[in-house]
Amino acid sequence: MLLLQEIFGVGPYIRSVAERLASAGYVVLAPDVFWRINPNWEADHDEQGLNDSISMMGKFDFVQGVDDCVAAFEQLERMSEVREGTGVIGFCMGGLLTYHVAARAEPRVAISYYGSNIAASLDLASTITCPIIFHFGERDAYIPLEQVEQIRVTFADRTDAPVHVHDAGHAFDNHEAPMFFDADAAKAAWAITAEFLATHLPA
Repeated sequence: MLLLQEIFGVGPYIRSVAERLASAGYVVLAPDVFWRINPNWEADHDEQGLNDSISMMGKFDFVQGVDDCVAAFEQLERMSEVREGTGVIGFCMGGLLTYHVAARAEPRVAISYYGSNIAASLDLASTITCPIIFHFGERDAYIPLEQVEQIRVTFADRTDAPVHVHDAGHAFDNHEAPMFFDADAAKAAWAITAEFLATHLPA
């Protein structure tokens, strides 16, 4: 599984998700998406860290970032430990990058958690042929429900592209961020994710 970070960097939370996936039997690669700007950068999960992370996003070349993520995906596919195909999963910024990697590469499965601004790239939907799942929070202050509905309508004719809206805000899976974390939504979403993986890319 290619694991794509939030704007906070490849910090304790992303590493814990990697461990979660590894314990389920997956080989996991979590690339440092901000490496061209500030290698190994991590932000704290507080107000200052959020502001610093938003500032990093302002410096991020998204097109180049997608290229880097596709290159990381291709590198992961070539690893000898990977035998049955490769998927991609991402959170927040990584959820958007996941969508673009799914459009550019050929993953076996894609999982996007509260990917920001996916609605602006729905013209790419027809190029995504793998099963893909979307998780959003109903009370997300950063992603309007109108955008979520646009995604749902775009993928409505595909049974392998469900959109799940949880009773939570943004970044509800991030247990390192008390201002966002919602334990109930995180547990429910991960159960759905695990079942989706077991169906489309069993370890």
